[in-house]
Amino acid sequence: MSIWTLDVTESAVRHLSRRDPQLRQLIRKVGPFRMKRQTNRYQSLLKAIISQQISTAAARSIWMRIETLTGTSRVQAAHIHPLPDELLRTAGLSPQKLRYVRDLTSRVHARELKLSSLHRQTDDEVIEALMAVKGIGLWTAQMFLMFSLGRPDVIPHGDLGIQSAIMKLYQLSQRPGRDQCHEIAAPWRPYATVACWYLWRSLELK
Repeated sequence: MSIWTLDVTESAVRHLSRRDPQLRQLIRKVGPFRMKRQTNRYQSLLKAIISQQISTAAARSIWMRIETLTGTSRVQAAHIHPLPDELLRTAGLSPQKLRYVRDLTSRVHARELKLSSLHRQTDDEVIEALMAVKGIGLWTAQMFLMFSLGRPDVIPHGDLGIQSAIMKLYQLSQRPGRDQCHEIAAPWRPYATVACWYLWRSLELK
């Protein structure tokens, strides 16, 4: 169940508008908050691994081949686990990406990583559990918190889009580092995720 009920989103938008004048103007330009949650937790992590350091088009092409190999658009660990390496490589996975996919899949398949119960853990606990998987770093874990678990107060300070949007909105001379991101984001809490969604949307405005 999504936490993004109408009451929560209205409270978040009111809070952000009251605490941050620049963000208030951005919210007016962008309009209602409409974050879409990714309900297939394994698939969201698998897609994140596949898309690392390649173009969006290349990632989409690989994913389409994965769907063909598994025969489903709702890919689970049980679909990937029995496939031989040779077959997975035909989808376009590099040897390194294949190792990452295997590590994630084997952990989920063996229930070493229990994705279905991650929502019961704290943000830090989720990050720790996910970063134990080869190929999953802090950014991927934070994206999972935001878009799969719907956590309301995540600040992905290493995201280039967030850095660029902050630099533009607050008229900085360069992209902010970790400490400056968190300093600027302090008034947003406990709704930093909502603020970040608006920052991403700001990059799409003319």
